Amino acid sequence: MSDAPATPAPAPLMPLPRALAYIGASTVIALTQGLAQGFISTNIPQIAGDLGATTTQASWLMAAYLIPRATMPLLLIKLRTQYGLRRFAEIAIVIYLAVALMSFSIFDLRSAITGQFFAGMASAPLSTLAFLYMLEPLPPAWKLRLGLPLSLSVIAVGSHLARVISPALMGDAGWQGLHVMGLGMAAVSLGLVYALPLQSPPKIKVIAPLDLVSWVLISVGFGGLIVGFVMGPIHWWTEVPWLGWLMALSIACLTLAVAIELNRAAPLVDIRWLVSPAMLHLTITLLLFRLILSEQSAGAPRMFQQLGVTQGQLVPLFAVISAATILGGLALVPFMKPGRVARFHVVALVMIAAGAWMDSNSTLDTRPAQMMASQALIAFAGSLFMAPAMMRGLMAAMARGPNYILSFVIVFLSTQSIGGAAGSGLFSSFINHRQALHLQVLREDLATTDPLLMQDIASRAATLIRQFPDTALARAQAMAAIAQDASAQAYVMAYNDAYFLTFLVAAGALFALLLHLFRDWLAARWPLTSPHVPEPLK
Repeated sequence: MSDAPATPAPAPLMPLPRALAYIGASTVIALTQGLAQGFISTNIPQIAGDLGATTTQASWLMAAYLIPRATMPLLLIKLRTQYGLRRFAEIAIVIYLAVALMSFSIFDLRSAITGQFFAGMASAPLSTLAFLYMLEPLPPAWKLRLGLPLSLSVIAVGSHLARVISPALMGDAGWQGLHVMGLGMAAVSLGLVYALPLQSPPKIKVIAPLDLVSWVLISVGFGGLIVGFVMGPIHWWTEVPWLGWLMALSIACLTLAVAIELNRAAPLVDIRWLVSPAMLHLTITLLLFRLILSEQSAGAPRMFQQLGVTQGQLVPLFAVISAATILGGLALVPFMKPGRVARFHVVALVMIAAGAWMDSNSTLDTRPAQMMASQALIAFAGSLFMAPAMMRGLMAAMARGPNYILSFVIVFLSTQSIGGAAGSGLFSSFINHRQALHLQVLREDLATTDPLLMQDIASRAATLIRQFPDTALARAQAMAAIAQDASAQAYVMAYNDAYFLTFLVAAGALFALLLHLFRDWLAARWPLTSPHVPEPLK
């Protein structure tokens, strides 16, 4: 008789109704997290009014939410491994529900910032739970092919759906309406987590004391970078000294964390693997792509805000963006294979470049309806790019062992969280810089004695003479209106410059990728062989 171990029988497939229930739970949990973040970023001016604060002060709410979102997953992955997945899921969702209840006690800016910090901390596990619930009912062959693109698309669509939902909620009940919505989603998620438990793998003791030291240092470093990128464009980078000190502290903490991890036998993060050529290429790709996608979050909505378009008028645009995000994930399912990652990225970069080029021709008369096609292209490309990139990283990590999955997850989350904040901050800084230059040029033109300008002033003054009988006052009002139009025109020109820069970056990345593929094609067609060495005579 053979001594070979018997092949384990494959796990039975989950019944279809229960599998759909797990997929639905994944969707609800992902939207719970995505809507919570989107509600804050979308409604900063309105929330500032409710709190009696300025928009600049209320921007700290976004920073307070993002800091734990970027840093908590590093520790949560090990907590999940050591204490069990099921307990992790149940405790995480209970804490999130408690934080949602706490939000009703917010009454000023200080309590709001504290509440948002705890909300970001409590929501950090939800993306992981949504991902795990999507994969749980699927057979192994479909986990990466179907579960990965669907889960990433649903996680990404939450912030877009927040712009669709929040105008109605804010119009009816103000910020309290957002709290009620968040509490309701958290309560539904709690019921789903307890009704549909996840299978928990064996518990392994993986947390070491130095893990906590490294995590604190990485958290301070990531947190400082996020605060810098959020507040830098608002206060301007060189105007307040504390921004420079904060960025220096962040770099020092990250440097110290790297030094500790490089000298550990079982590091929290495998730095040597992360700086390997393959992982550096993947990290730069993810970061570059996240910067490019900032055009959608920090571009069109803020441009329309400058043009006087209300949040309610943006609802159809973001409904289209949300649909395109989901369709992008579904489009991957029939073709998702490891060997096709580069092809997906080529198509995605083409679509982003095309969408950014279309947006770069905006005018003062551009409205959301004119940008639906371009923004849908960019949203579709976002889903088309992210899932294949994550699949490549996960497969590379799993090929080296379970310990490397944590290192890859840290790379993925840091490029998404910090990359999103950095992209928004750099995009806004570029806009402010270009707007100031364009406005200076336009003001120089307004200061001249151009006959067409004088004719425009006279025409506007004639229409205002009924409101202002004083001719000089009517003329002054006409000149103020022209100056206001010039400021709006300068903003549109600055956004066009940013859209065109996005097009150039996407086109440059596309050219580099095609060049890389061409090199690989040449290497496969004409492989390098060593010169023929004749055998020695016998």
